[in-house]
Amino acid sequence: MTDQRAVILDMDLGIDDAIAVLYLASRPHVTIAAAGSVHGNTPADLAAGNLLRVLALVGLPDVPVALGAARPMVRPAHFAGEVHGDDGLGNTAEGPAPGAVTGESAPEQIVRLARARPGHYDLLATGPLTNLGIALLLEPDLPRLIRSVVVMGGAANASGNMTPLAEANIWHDPEAARLVFGAPWPVTMVGLDVTMRTYLDERSLALIAAGASEHARFATAILRHYLDFYEMISGRRACPLHDPTAAAVYADPDLVTESYEADVDVACSDDARGTTVVDRRAGGKPALVTRETPVRVVTGVDVERFVTRLTGILLG
Repeated sequence: MTDQRAVILDMDLGIDDAIAVLYLASRPHVTIAAAGSVHGNTPADLAAGNLLRVLALVGLPDVPVALGAARPMVRPAHFAGEVHGDDGLGNTAEGPAPGAVTGESAPEQIVRLARARPGHYDLLATGPLTNLGIALLLEPDLPRLIRSVVVMGGAANASGNMTPLAEANIWHDPEAARLVFGAPWPVTMVGLDVTMRTYLDERSLALIAAGASEHARFATAILRHYLDFYEMISGRRACPLHDPTAAAVYADPDLVTESYEADVDVACSDDARGTTVVDRRAGGKPALVTRETPVRVVTGVDVERFVTRLTGILLG
């Protein structure tokens, strides 16, 4: 039996983040307690508006949404309009977002909630880790107050997607990522090793496009721009499920088929910026785990079961 979970979302809400929210909202054992925006796929203010839109779509308009960091801790911001559209939702957003953001920042929201109910909340981060890094600086005891952290980001034994070495979320703010991976809390890394193998393929996309539910229509509309980008790269009108996979690993850990624990560091030098460094010299496994709370690195999920479940959720 799956335990009840309360999650604080931290998202640069673009197209795959939106699909991740649809997935999470369908899981009866998961409560979305709060959400914060961050720079990345799109500017933080647009990401906050997109969170308000998607939470309203899934019937959760009262979930508080806090505006998060507009730029990385050290570096200038970089956005991905070519992947997610200028509005982060494939250029489909119309009119003002419903509701409004709260009066506190996303890092302040994380700290306030964690202090109020120690050990109750999980964090799911599907964008750059700036808000989490700032929250750690605001509350050094935060790792003791948060139940768990799931990060969509990094790559242990796969090529990067922002550079040959670095995954995009970690590349955006490697300094914050180093703080998050180095903190003494239970972090699960769901990186390109697994998310580049969890594809929404042509058959599943056709089923969703034929669906009559509001979720199916929304997903089909926002995915057009995303699919245009991936078709240009791969020649297939199909797309990886980066953020939805992280959401599934968080909500349904039984989907994980392979993982291991390792010390994970992050390169911050310009020549290797954002590379997640995992020592894998011992037969492909971590040679030495020295930290009290090593990172759980997910390297396999039950792709067929996950994609089938996600497709069913989108069909409503």
